[in-house]
Amino acid sequence: MTERTEVPADESEIPVDPTHALVTPGSYLLELIPIPVTDIDRAKQFYVQQCGFVADVDVSPVDGVRIVQLTPPGSYCSISLTAGMEQLAMAPGSQRGLHLLVKDIEASRAELIGRGVEVSEPQDLGGVFYAWFADPDGNTWALQHMPWRR
Repeated sequence: MTERTEVPADESEIPVDPTHALVTPGSYLLELIPIPVTDIDRAKQFYVQQCGFVADVDVSPVDGVRIVQLTPPGSYCSISLTAGMEQLAMAPGSQRGLHLLVKDIEASRAELIGRGVEVSEPQDLGGVFYAWFADPDGNTWALQHMPWRR
């Protein structure tokens, strides 16, 4: 059985998270990227257990709709795995080249490999380093290391 999120009945039940960025007038915060998959449970297991993402939300707000939101460690932007939402319909495996910025590409790569993810050897593309992997549906990701970034 999949663990599901309990939806608060009232806004007052939602805890305030001081680490979240404020949505101020004029802001356009990118916070959610849909990932097209064939099996939400399989994808959720891959992203949480093998990639270390945090499972934030798993809800079925109405019959036939499911929304799972997962967040990479340290990220302000999450991904969503959805079913029953025509507005988000894409061919499974069609999302390409999402970047995960990392401080140490070798350590990050080794961690993913240790969790069973197949990750390419790092490539130096002019001082920016990349290592590639894919989810079970073929959506591709890049570990990206820019040595000058703090």
